[in-house]
Amino acid sequence: MEREENVKHFLDLIRRSRRGKFKIYIGMIAGVGKSYRMLQEAHEMQENGLDVQIGYIETHGRTGTEALLEGLTIIPRKKIFYKGKEIEEMDLDSILRLHPELVIIDELAHTNIEGSRNEKRWQDVMELLDAGINIISAVNIQHIESLNEEVKGIAGIEVKERIPDKVLQDADEVVNIDLTAEELINRLKAGKIYRPEKIELALNNFFKTENILQLRELALKEVAFRVEKKVENEIVSIDKGVRHEKFLACISSNEKTPRHIIRKAARLASRYNTVFSALYVQTPVESTERINLASQRHLLNHFKLVTELGGEVLQVASANVLDEIIKTCQEKQITTICMGQPAFKMPSTLFSISKYKKFLASLAQMNIDLIILA
Repeated sequence: MEREENVKHFLDLIRRSRRGKFKIYIGMIAGVGKSYRMLQEAHEMQENGLDVQIGYIETHGRTGTEALLEGLTIIPRKKIFYKGKEIEEMDLDSILRLHPELVIIDELAHTNIEGSRNEKRWQDVMELLDAGINIISAVNIQHIESLNEEVKGIAGIEVKERIPDKVLQDADEVVNIDLTAEELINRLKAGKIYRPEKIELALNNFFKTENILQLRELALKEVAFRVEKKVENEIVSIDKGVRHEKFLACISSNEKTPRHIIRKAARLASRYNTVFSALYVQTPVESTERINLASQRHLLNHFKLVTELGGEVLQVASANVLDEIIKTCQEKQITTICMGQPAFKMPSTLFSISKYKKFLASLAQMNIDLIILA
């Protein structure tokens, strides 16, 4: 009954919209049944008179999933020769030309082949939505940009294909596909997720019970958070005079720590349904004439991450980093700063500590919270 109401609600959204409506199924890990559920919904929508077509689906050879393709129109994939191999990609232009009412598109975090119009599949989806085509898609929790480091801490691997959080923010509906750890492991052992030769490897790595439980928690929290945001955005409430949060990530040209800071600030901003900025103060040591190529490359990557997560990049040249942070907080009305641990070097330690204490006093006077990340 609940599933039927869910389908009807999305069907009503589609019929009322001009820009395409967007629904995302989130799973904690491969094999929970996202593709299966999308195809089930495709049949239900088709039975309700909608023109439904499959833009891209990945069955992974799963019998139950493949059986659900029967009776659905599949838009042929585009075949491309790349580095001597024939590769199949979703045919974006064909979907735009056919313009079905609803398209099923799997593997939202997929990276398109080099030379494609868009680098990522989620960008293809945004183009289709802008054209008025409704989309149902799916992604696993480990592919969400701001959760990248948490997933790495849980599973010990860095997921390369990721989607910006703004993709979830743009979705009209975000639905969790949930299984218990025991159910998922039983599916794996029964050969319903991977081929027999891959089962043992999966059980000893990503599919460990402790990994599944933590990823499941992340997925449940993420979907609950998105529902909370939807309620806040769609239900009018009275402004009770609470302060409007604004977050500032203070970053450097270091390779790794700034990305952790950026993701934290973006995550907090998303929680409070607000904005964040990232400030890089270019000191004389890293002036245009003196900065090395590695540092330049790291900075460009940091700026790109800020943009992908919906933030604003701020860059100023100054010899006094702390003064510039205070000045930016005043100009941008920042309420919370995220930064790394201060590095005090001899022999200027006492002087540095004195300046840092003055900085903290200024923040306290301006009622600005400070989050220091390890």
